[in-house]
This record gives sequence, structure tokens and C-alpha cells, in this order.
Amino acid sequence: MAKKAIAPAANTQSFYDRIADVHNIALKINGYRASVAKYLTSLDPDIDKDSLVLDAGCGTGIVTLAFQDAGFRPKKTVAFDLSFNSLNIATEQFAKEKKAVSSNIAVVQGNVLELPFAEETFDLILTCGVLEYVALDEGLRELARVLKTGGKLVFIPVKPSLVGSVLELLYKFKIHPVENVRRISQQYFNIVGNHEFPFAEPIGWSKTIFLLEKRKMNIYCQPEQ
Repeated sequence: MAKKAIAPAANTQSFYDRIADVHNIALKINGYRASVAKYLTSLDPDIDKDSLVLDAGCGTGIVTLAFQDAGFRPKKTVAFDLSFNSLNIATEQFAKEKKAVSSNIAVVQGNVLELPFAEETFDLILTCGVLEYVALDEGLRELARVLKTGGKLVFIPVKPSLVGSVLELLYKFKIHPVENVRRISQQYFNIVGNHEFPFAEPIGWSKTIFLLEKRKMNIYCQPEQ
């Protein structure tokens, strides 16, 4: 089977730089932040004042803020994204939020396939709607590289659905089939859970959540066969 084409990083960056303001408004209207915060509140990810957290592909900061809403206060949360304009909006959002500890949030620009962090850096990684822009194996392998062994990855991919297909056209990405998400995730992680949002919440129309735990085996540098 032929692989789906993946948009070059420069094209994705330019696209999100153009739509950052509209995208931010759409996410606020959809209530994504509250839905993700509710899910995160149900977890026990063993995060404390010494923990390091990465929001990989943070966009305008919705998931980072949801993490704060859930009551977690790690030593540092890195909000990482390809789009400069999205990060500018995220920075403004963090500064305005009374609940967020903006001094403990670092904003970093770059490519999710070339994370500028050492191996085994983060205790927890969050990623939402980002790996649809890259080869899934490459994206998960790079996230596994910078995640500590036994650390958790909260992976929120776009799922095949009518709304997902519309978003696929609008946002110029490619949905990864759920069976591929499961199969490739298991090369680097144990699948701890797969959460479905309630249909009454708009995020449930297009997203699902996989909770993954990095395996103890040092396999994250091995390419998919």
C-alpha cells in the first residue's frame, strides 16, 4: 500500500502562521480545553514540582492550559510548536491566565521530528493533532526518545470520522488509521488506555485519546520494519 503524502514542515508552518488567530477562536468555541482538562484530571501521571512536561505541537496553548486547569504544577512545561504565530498567541494566553503559572511555561519553536532535547528528558508528554502532519513511526519514535522510561504520553490523534474527514481537508493533514496508531505505538510504548470523549463534547466528534507508557526496552531508535 502506498504511503500517504506528508506535507513539508515549511508548508505546515506557513499554513498555521496564517490561520493561528482563527484556529485559536475555533478551539475556544469547541470547548476542547475543558474536555482535555476533564480527562487529565482523571489521570494519576505522577507529576510533581520536579517534573518536566512537554506539549509537543502546542499550537495556541489550549492543551497546555488544560493541563494547568487539571491542577498539575510541574517544574517546567515546554510548549513546543512549528508555528511562530501560534506560539505568539500561546504566550499571550499564558500571560493572561490567572490559573496558569506562566513563569513555569517555556515556549520553544521547532519541528516535532527534530526535538532539541536530550534523551530521557521529560516525565510526561502531551500531543494533540500534530502527528497527522508527519510519518507516524518517525513522530512516535522521536517523542519516545525524549520521554523518560516509564513516562506517559497522552496522545490525542484525529480519528476517522465524518468531522475528521472535513478537518483533514481544511487543515491539510492525513488521518492515521486507528489500527496503525495501535500497531506503531506498541513499538515504543505500552498502551495503558484508549479514552473516547463523550459525543456531547465536540472534541469527541474528531478526536480520541491513547495513554501510552514508554517501554523499558531501548528500542525508540529502531526504525519500523
